Amino acid sequence: MTKRNAAVVGGGVIGAGWAARFLLMGWDVAVADLDPEAPRKVGEVLANARRSLPGLHDVALPPEGRLTVTADLAAAVAGAEWVQESVPETLALKHRIIAEIQRHAPEALIGSSTSGFKPSELQEGAADPSRILVAHPFNPVYLLPLVELVPSPANPAHVVEGAKAVLTGIGMYPLHVRKEIDAHIADRFLESVWREALWLVKDGIATTEEIDDAIRYGFGLRWAQMGLFETYRVAGGEQGMRHFIAQFGPCLSWPWTHLTDVPDLTDELIDAIAAQSDAQSGAYSIRELERIRDANLVGIMRSLKGYSADAKAGWGAGLLLRAQDARFGKPEPDLSGPILTVDRAVPLDWTDYNGHMNEARYLQAFGDATDRFMEIVGCDADYIATGGSYFTAETHIRHLGEVSAGDRIEVRTQLLGGEGKKMHLFHEMRVGGEVRATGEHLLLHVSLETRRASPPGEAVAKRMAEVWAAHKDLPPPDGAGRAVGQGR
Repeated sequence: MTKRNAAVVGGGVIGAGWAARFLLMGWDVAVADLDPEAPRKVGEVLANARRSLPGLHDVALPPEGRLTVTADLAAAVAGAEWVQESVPETLALKHRIIAEIQRHAPEALIGSSTSGFKPSELQEGAADPSRILVAHPFNPVYLLPLVELVPSPANPAHVVEGAKAVLTGIGMYPLHVRKEIDAHIADRFLESVWREALWLVKDGIATTEEIDDAIRYGFGLRWAQMGLFETYRVAGGEQGMRHFIAQFGPCLSWPWTHLTDVPDLTDELIDAIAAQSDAQSGAYSIRELERIRDANLVGIMRSLKGYSADAKAGWGAGLLLRAQDARFGKPEPDLSGPILTVDRAVPLDWTDYNGHMNEARYLQAFGDATDRFMEIVGCDADYIATGGSYFTAETHIRHLGEVSAGDRIEVRTQLLGGEGKKMHLFHEMRVGGEVRATGEHLLLHVSLETRRASPPGEAVAKRMAEVWAAHKDLPPPDGAGRAVGQGR
């Protein structure tokens, strides 16, 4: 596969997050930044991304791209298909940087991380305005999928569609803002909430921590998976949104908020906010807070994926993750040896108090391997819908070494017996070529109508026989047939 190249101009928090997402999705990335500390800063953000992003997916990510950090903008953007401008929010500076990018990479699509400027403002005086768009992300860029894609009338449809394809290909959700407006869509919401929060602090109604509690323990959880309007539709009960508006619409005219007014950011108010924030979060370093944030986001977003084989499973960002997993695809099974049935990173939420993978997750990984093997022999969702499946009757797992969050695990599966109603599997889990665990499983084919053992369907039996013919003469795997406490 041809390697794709991206460049990021500006290696701050947002630029480094862009670099991490492109890199972990298999692109080579060059970061241009004059800061001598840029390699360290980008490297630290990338380390956090490596720790968290792969665990969102239930398949292995592509091989990581190559990272270059340089002070030479011309060298960074040369040959780039996509250039993400992430310099400070000064229009004159952005004009200068974009002009330089287009001198050295005239064919590149340029996305700007600007949170406020309109694309038409960025395009002023540009050599080729048609290839400049707003691509405004949210921090951390390597985890949060939303990117506001804002074109102007100068951007032809094929450029916009090309930009959507790039962003979708790295697992993001490009929200096409059809009419340019200052601060786009999401930041206008954030600004209104921020404005009201400032008044609540200034008026002594709530502290910074109490305001955060109101969000994270309440509506923030609903918004994470349903957004605003769908949440309110549900609040309207069986009569839906019309009833909700009739019930709560009149309150919009009540003097509840200060949304049309802004408090003066006096030294006194700034000191109060800073002191309260220090009391709330000062026990943690920024990197510790980032890791806490990442772990929480991974847990929320993975839960939104759902774990059912039902195509309707998943909600919000979880549906997007499912679609990205599907794009990665599954390798064709090689029957000449134990079959690769799981290839993935260990997510953050699979570890326990000892810092390694929880023992229940070994069973989950081996269960996923069994499910994949069942698909390979034709016992897939369509077959199960006809009334037949395999149920596990017995399991024996050996824990031979530690597995940590972020480790890439490969499970290969050998069929030890596949005749009649029985399916006898042996799974071997490796990290970097070293065996860390094995799982031996005996399954029986069951009629879902009677819940009793029954012969498999003809197509499944035939495919099982093909695998058994390929595996029956393989050497028996080490540990097969062992009992608990049995010596070697």
